[in-house]
Amino acid sequence: MSEDVLNTLELISEDNDGYYPTLHSEAVSTDPRPELKCSVCPNISTDPVKLQCGHNFCRVCIAHALYTQRGAGDFFCSVCRKRFRSRPTLGYNIPVHNKVENSPSAQTDQESGVFCTYCVDSAVPAVKSCLHCEVSLCDKHLKVHKKSTEHVLCDPTLSMESRKCSVHKKVLEYYCTKDKTSICVACSLVGEHRGHQVEMMDEAFKKKKNKQKSILHKLSTQRKMMEERVQSLQEHKRKVEGKAAGDTERVTAQFRDLRRRLEDLEKRALRDISGRAERISISIRDLEIKKEELSRKLRHIEELCNVTDPLTVLQESDTGDLCDTEDGDNEDRERHEELLHDGGGLDVAGVLHTCLSDILTKVNVFYIQGAADILLDVNTAGNKLCISDDRKTLSWSVRNQNRPERPERFQDYPQVLSSQIFSSGKHYWEVDVGGSRYWRVGMCYPSMGRKVLEAGIGKNNKSWALLRTGSQHFVRHDNKETPLPANISSNRVRIYLDYEAGRISFYDLCDPIRHLHTFTTTFTEPLHAGLCAAIGCIKICGGKA
Repeated sequence: MSEDVLNTLELISEDNDGYYPTLHSEAVSTDPRPELKCSVCPNISTDPVKLQCGHNFCRVCIAHALYTQRGAGDFFCSVCRKRFRSRPTLGYNIPVHNKVENSPSAQTDQESGVFCTYCVDSAVPAVKSCLHCEVSLCDKHLKVHKKSTEHVLCDPTLSMESRKCSVHKKVLEYYCTKDKTSICVACSLVGEHRGHQVEMMDEAFKKKKNKQKSILHKLSTQRKMMEERVQSLQEHKRKVEGKAAGDTERVTAQFRDLRRRLEDLEKRALRDISGRAERISISIRDLEIKKEELSRKLRHIEELCNVTDPLTVLQESDTGDLCDTEDGDNEDRERHEELLHDGGGLDVAGVLHTCLSDILTKVNVFYIQGAADILLDVNTAGNKLCISDDRKTLSWSVRNQNRPERPERFQDYPQVLSSQIFSSGKHYWEVDVGGSRYWRVGMCYPSMGRKVLEAGIGKNNKSWALLRTGSQHFVRHDNKETPLPANISSNRVRIYLDYEAGRISFYDLCDPIRHLHTFTTTFTEPLHAGLCAAIGCIKICGGKA
C-alpha cells in the first residue's frame, strides 16, 4: 500500500497516553448500550477507539474510512463530519472496551468460549489461536500446528483482526517506542516507523507492566500515607473536641470577667467626667454663700460708719472678727486656681491606659490549656503528712508516718513538693483549700532548705507562698509577709507560673475570678509546686490523674 495508507492507520494499538474520555454516539438506537456500538458498522465495537469529537469506532472501520479520505487533504469524522487538518489520533477507548467485555453479548461469548476451528463435528474449546492462520485450536490440533515456526500463537480470541496490522495484514509483533504504538515487521522495515527504535512486543509489555507496578506501588504508598494522616488528624480532632467544652467554659468566664471590669471602668470614667462639672458647681455655690455673708457684713459696717453718736459706736461689739477671712480667702483662691487650670476635659487615653493595665494585671488571663498535671512526691513529704494513693491529697496526721530519712524530705515539717519540675513555659494548677484553716501553697526552688526554721514556703528567698492562718490570708516571700486586702471567698485557689516572664500569681476562684497577688522576679533555678497543711487536708484539683 501507499505511504498515505500507512500514515492513515498509525497508532493501531495506541498506548493509554492517547486515551480520550468516552462520549455517547449521536446515532439513534434502541439498543440499551448505544455507546458500545461502532458509529460506522452496526455491531458492538471491536478494538474500540474514538476521535477527538467523541464518536466511537472499530479500529478497522475508522482506519478504512480515513484511508478513503487520503486524497482530500483534510480528514472528517464519519458521523458529525468534524474536520481535522491532519490525520486524527486514534485513542484506545478503555472505558468502552471494558463495557464491551462486560456486556451481555460479551459475557455470552465468554460463556460459550472460543472453539477449535478444526473440530467441526463437536464444539471443542480452543486453548490457543493462531494469528498467522487466523484459526483457533484445541489441545489435539495445537500439537501439530505449533511445529511450524511461522505460526504466531496467543490466547483464544475471536477478534484476530485487532491483533494484526490493518495496513500490512501482518501480526503486531513489535512496539515503536517513539510513536508509542504496536506495529508489524513491515511497518518497521518499509512503513512510516522505518528507522524508529522498536522493541519486541513481549519485552515492551514487560516494561509497561513493570512501570505500572512501580506506579501502583507508589500510589499505594501515597494512599497509605494519606490514610495515616487522615487517621492522625481524626484522632487529634477527637482530642480537640474533647477539650472544647472546657476551653469554651474558660473563655466564656474570662470574657464575662473582662466585660464586668470594662463596665466598671466605663462607669468610673463617666463619674469622673460628670464629677468635674459637679465640683465646679459646688465651688460656685460655696462662693455665692460666702459672697452673701460678706455683703451682709459690708452693709452692717457701712451702717456703723454713718452713726455719729460715740456711745452707740463704742457699745457695738468688736468688728475685727468681721474682717477675719484671710485663711478662707487663701483656701478659696487655691481652689479657684485649681479649677481654672483644669482644662475641663478628661484625659481619656490616660485613664483607659491606667485602668486597662490594671485589668490585664488582675484579670484571669491564662492560655487556653489544661491545668498542669501535679502529683505529690512522697519522698519529700514530712512525717506528719498522709499522702493519698492518687498523690493528689495531703492531710495532717497526729501519728508519725516514720518514713525513712532522705536529704530531700521535710522530716519535721508538714510540707511536700511536687514530683513535676518547671523550667520554662506558662503553667497553672489549682488547690482545694476548704478542708483546712492552716495551709500554705506556692512554688520553690529544689535547693530550698529542709530544716524547720527555713523549710516553710515563703520563709526564705527561694520560695513564694499564699497562706492562711486562722481567718487571715497573706502572701509571703523571703519571710516578708503582706496581708491581702480581702480574704479568699471561695474554697479553691489557682497558682499561675510564667517562667520566662518571672511571674508567680495567685487567684481566688470565685465568680468572677479575683486576682490576689503577683510576685515578679528572675528565676535562677527550676521550680517545684509546694504545699503545706497543719490540721485538716488540702487537695490538688484538675490535671490528669
